[in-house]
Amino acid sequence: MKLLVKICGLRSPGDVEAAAAAGADLVGFVFVPGTRRAVAAGDVAWVREVGGVETVGVFRDQPLEYVLEVRRELRLDWVQLHGDEPDAWLDSLGRCVLRRVPVGSGVDWARVRSLAARCLPLIDPGAGDGVAPDWELLAGAPPGVPLGLAGGLTPENIGDAIRRIRPALVDVSSGVEVVPGRKDPERMAAFVAGVRAALRELDMV
Repeated sequence: MKLLVKICGLRSPGDVEAAAAAGADLVGFVFVPGTRRAVAAGDVAWVREVGGVETVGVFRDQPLEYVLEVRRELRLDWVQLHGDEPDAWLDSLGRCVLRRVPVGSGVDWARVRSLAARCLPLIDPGAGDGVAPDWELLAGAPPGVPLGLAGGLTPENIGDAIRRIRPALVDVSSGVEVVPGRKDPERMAAFVAGVRAALRELDMV
């Protein structure tokens, strides 16, 4: 099983290098003004030169034209839609999209299944605030449907999350930080090690 590890909310080249060294597959940059880990597209031209990992731009309720412009200018590999954007945008953005699906009293699994044919649904109860989902609510995930998992993941609980949900991608931000926007290399490495240990335990490597 190939399970992608995304480390999100990065703000410096040094943290990106540490994430890549830890074994991350994707690194995320938040282009949502006013949020704790936000970066301005005009200030991170160095993202174009990132190597060894794929880059993800995170957007929330911003114009499609802006999303497309930032993706083009920074040569982003993926786009993450984290708000109430129309699913019709997927026609313009292609398959390399993470599309947040919120968790309330339950999960709209029919929508997850529908989205999975067009992008990678990301089950996430929060917005970078470290809120973990009720794992029991996720037990009804349709088998064989790829999905990403975010929210409250840490090096301490990632193994349990993988064993319960069997996601195609795990997404961590606050769980590997010293302070918001500043990553801890040791916790990033521990997170990736936890992912690999869980996959070995499940004989999925």
